[in-house]
Amino acid sequence: MKQFLFLLSFFGVLSTISAQELFNAPQPFAAVPTQKQMDWQQMEFYAFIHFSLNTFTNKEWGFGDESPQLFNPSDLDVRQWARVAKEAGMKGIILVAKHHDGFCLWPSAYTERSVKNAPWKNGKGDVVKELAAACKEYGLKLGLYLSPWDRNHADYGKPAYISYFRNQLKELLTNYGEVFEMWFDGANGGDGYYGGANEIRKINTLDYYDWEETYQLIYKIAPKTLVWGIGPSEARWIGNEDGFANETNWSLLRQKDDLAGKVHYSEYTSGHEDGEKWVPGEADVSIRPGWFYHASEDDKVKSLDQMVDIYYKSIGRNATLLLNLPPDKRGLINENDIRRLKEFTATIKADFRTEVLAKTRVTANNYRGNNDKYAPQNAIDGNKNTYWATDDEVKTASIAFEFKKPTAVNRLLLQEYIQLGQRVKAFTVEAKIDGKWKTIASQTTIGYKRILRFDRVVASALRVNITDSKASILLSNIQAFDAAVFVRMPEISRDKNGVVRMESEQGSRIYYTLDGSVPSTKSVLYTTPFRYPKAVKIQAIAIDTLEKRSSAIEIAKYGMSKENWKVVSVSSGDMTNVQRIIDGDPMTDWSFGNETHLLPQEVIIDMGAIMSIKGFSYVPKQQGHHLNLIANYEFFTSLDNVHWSRQSEGEFSNIKNNPIEQIKLFSAVNARYIKFIAKSAIEKGNNLTICEINVIE
Repeated sequence: MKQFLFLLSFFGVLSTISAQELFNAPQPFAAVPTQKQMDWQQMEFYAFIHFSLNTFTNKEWGFGDESPQLFNPSDLDVRQWARVAKEAGMKGIILVAKHHDGFCLWPSAYTERSVKNAPWKNGKGDVVKELAAACKEYGLKLGLYLSPWDRNHADYGKPAYISYFRNQLKELLTNYGEVFEMWFDGANGGDGYYGGANEIRKINTLDYYDWEETYQLIYKIAPKTLVWGIGPSEARWIGNEDGFANETNWSLLRQKDDLAGKVHYSEYTSGHEDGEKWVPGEADVSIRPGWFYHASEDDKVKSLDQMVDIYYKSIGRNATLLLNLPPDKRGLINENDIRRLKEFTATIKADFRTEVLAKTRVTANNYRGNNDKYAPQNAIDGNKNTYWATDDEVKTASIAFEFKKPTAVNRLLLQEYIQLGQRVKAFTVEAKIDGKWKTIASQTTIGYKRILRFDRVVASALRVNITDSKASILLSNIQAFDAAVFVRMPEISRDKNGVVRMESEQGSRIYYTLDGSVPSTKSVLYTTPFRYPKAVKIQAIAIDTLEKRSSAIEIAKYGMSKENWKVVSVSSGDMTNVQRIIDGDPMTDWSFGNETHLLPQEVIIDMGAIMSIKGFSYVPKQQGHHLNLIANYEFFTSLDNVHWSRQSEGEFSNIKNNPIEQIKLFSAVNARYIKFIAKSAIEKGNNLTICEINVIE
């Protein structure tokens, strides 16, 4: 009997302890992620594949009237795509199964506009099926993009199209295995072929598709699929196509306001501190200027500097990174893209090779109930499920790391235990140098992951001070690294008169070549600007004078200088400043006249001599909220400024979200005069802006 009473007492004590620990455990604060969202966030880095009819028509957006017969890659190899992604450390691939022109990369039963009517594999091919198998082989997750907008379908804009759209969703979500993300583009409605109607169809994006019902359909068929984009999505666009989030980035969104049209997309870059829904950000960007492959962009793959910045400004700012790798006409990811991707991967791996906090002595001025379950050591134990936590009432606290000897540091990685909510609003980082504490960073949010870059310091200790938090502090991981000094490439520019200037970071020297050879310290040392008006390919590197490390090679290509160019006439606008569009500086801009001057508007330029040209480019304004972008254009050439021949016309696709240099090619022609006509605008109004007009020689 005594033994029985002892056992009852023993289990009663255990029950009390267990209940007390549960009571003392931090509780969720505000919106928190689902397990699906956690799994998605932990993927961090995955690939985007844009490959379709646009690859073969050299377009960004197909109009919808292109023949399926054009789709005929010579060496399509989706296993190459998967292998490249895997070697880069990516966790998945999202395939654009159908873009805005309506062509399907799978043999859809609901349309003839698909691979079943293409010469590729005699109409028996299925790109989605092949990629699903390749992803499984390489241990990658498969995601799919299905454009809600269809510029080909006759019923687009009518109720019947919604049934078509949902039927295709069912095909994709039932025939190809598990899909980790369903991607819905925000571009919806406008001009198109529409079964031969050739008209403009406008829809209300939030109402037309009945997203609530569409989402319920997806969750019924594929409950593990995260839905991105329009409607009550589980992840959001980061608000730009540059691949970066703001330094302040909440995984929260006022989604009710968003669904009511009260949130501007520029707010997605930071999220909302007071958001009622957990909707984390995904940063999407292409490794090239465009989303689809264009041969003219083979030498315009993003630089290593740009790629590294993208990583730190996306994954390093509480977002995931979706990097586009567009296969070429062969059906292969291009060698130039792979080369840059390998450089990028090697750089990032090297940055995080030397971790320095794991063996430090860790202390904090508060930890929850003085319970080891929430002790500061949990922040460096390598276990993502443990964390340092403060008492409920403690919203400001410090955690310090003492080194055994002075240690070099220039990177800091922090992670909150977001399963219980995102909390930190502000923090600082201090380094103890020569016995004195020095602030080396002051920042705002952390979220799932925050990575700071700063100048190398040699410190005897580091301290992270949470200076503002919405609730008690929960940090699951803190790491510091000593990365090799990253030397940025020099900046090269050439003005209208052919004067070349180069700039580099302080403490670096620039070496360059003009003959196509690879630059080295044996090449010409840049000291002062020089004139080179002829067509040239300039290659340059920067060398850090202290550590003797080299930057990647910067390449700048120029045709003949514009010193003899002049603007002959404009349909409206100030003639005094119009020379800005041919001054060689993409940062200066000029606009056509005010709102009293209706479109179309035109400008005529005299190049000063007869030249053989094979294309032109329009550089739009790229900074600010009102860019006054041109949507549709015409381009003419002439030998005498009297008789004109139209060489190109069309649209600058996706320029609203990706306002980069727009390059248009055509068959080579001799010309002295060029005429550029702006036919329509992206937004309402007629006051359109040009930064630069160039020709392709």
